[in-house]
Amino acid sequence: MENNTKAILDVNEKPSPVQWLTLSLQHLFAMFGATVLVPFLVGLHPGVALVSSGLATIAYLLVTKGQIPAYLGSSFAFITPILTVKAFGGPEAAMLGSFLAGLVYGVVALLIKGFGFKWLMRVLPPVVVGPVIIVIGLGLANVAVGMAMNDPETQKYSLNHFTVALFTLGITIICSIFFRGILGIIPILIGIIAGFSFAYFRGIVDFTKVAEAKWIQAPDFFVPFVNYTPDFSWSIAMIMMPVAAVTIAEHIGHQLVLSKVVGRNFIEKPGLHRSILGDGMGVVIGSIIGGPPVTTYGENIGVLAITRVYSVFVIGGAAITAILFGFSGKVTALISTIPTAVMGGVSILLFGIIASSGLRMLVDNNIDFGNKRNLIISSVILVTGIGGAALKINANFEIAGMALATLIGIVLNLVLPGKENDKDLMNKMFKTDGSDTAA
Repeated sequence: MENNTKAILDVNEKPSPVQWLTLSLQHLFAMFGATVLVPFLVGLHPGVALVSSGLATIAYLLVTKGQIPAYLGSSFAFITPILTVKAFGGPEAAMLGSFLAGLVYGVVALLIKGFGFKWLMRVLPPVVVGPVIIVIGLGLANVAVGMAMNDPETQKYSLNHFTVALFTLGITIICSIFFRGILGIIPILIGIIAGFSFAYFRGIVDFTKVAEAKWIQAPDFFVPFVNYTPDFSWSIAMIMMPVAAVTIAEHIGHQLVLSKVVGRNFIEKPGLHRSILGDGMGVVIGSIIGGPPVTTYGENIGVLAITRVYSVFVIGGAAITAILFGFSGKVTALISTIPTAVMGGVSILLFGIIASSGLRMLVDNNIDFGNKRNLIISSVILVTGIGGAALKINANFEIAGMALATLIGIVLNLVLPGKENDKDLMNKMFKTDGSDTAA
């Protein structure tokens, strides 16, 4: 890949102070809506999510030697697994599971360092990853619709709340379709702001928490051996760790897109192993302070493409700003006052986009469903994942839902005859343009 000669600021160039602030805020706005939505859905503190996002991004920049301009925000792929483990083990189980998922990144990074990455694409080809991403999106459909339609206090249908959700959804769709430039990158944030304003006039916003909050206030960190003692469980491990396989595959897709945007081959330099290790470090950091797992964000890649500002200093500035926002009691209190109907409205679109991006991966990679092998693998993944199939070995060991579907897909891909050869698989992978989702 040739270096992009049209860059306004290249990867290691410093902007002026004014540019630094304005360009960093653009990245902050691009990731903000999705990053605060995840903790909202899984019951974690939004301030902690912002801090973990910022710290994870800084760690990523350090691990990749300041050579990859990527921002890390909350991952949607882990929503269902976190809700599952929280149901029987509480938030401490979710943090332990996130930590274990982060270790998977580290192991994969070491293997890639030693053996290259072709083996990973053989284990996780698009015919496996695509259907799993579809499962992630459709598996959250009930959550989105429930948030949109129901009054959170009574958990019963509310026309008022559903009206707010539909208004929010409509504004978000309009922004996605008709807005251009930076505004076209932040439809989620615009939708949330518009929906919040509409909800206020509908009488379902309470600013009491904002009035009582302090401007500077540490978020509610949830630290192991301080707030809880980790208790390892194979059930937690088998629910959370397989998800890392999907997010790692998505990570590779983002690196390919980012390489094309910037004009540098990040797969070779600083290397995919460093990029994956940096992502895993971010997941581990989030688990240690009580935040959700993170992933590289397609929205921020979009900002890079539009502005042609590839400076890692700008990305670092966005990370520091996110941390500062996380320590603002007023900001986190304001986030907590956003009605569930508003979040439900944007979630309907977001989760649908995630599912559609899985379908897009299959299309972009020319997966032939006239081939019985491909049809069988995808069909089994979809039904076991969306249907909530569970393999219960004993009271302490269970693999269920998306985790089970992922493992079944991997096994089927490895054992069924008719696999593509490495050359064809690599050609398809390097032709795909990835998917701009926060999965």
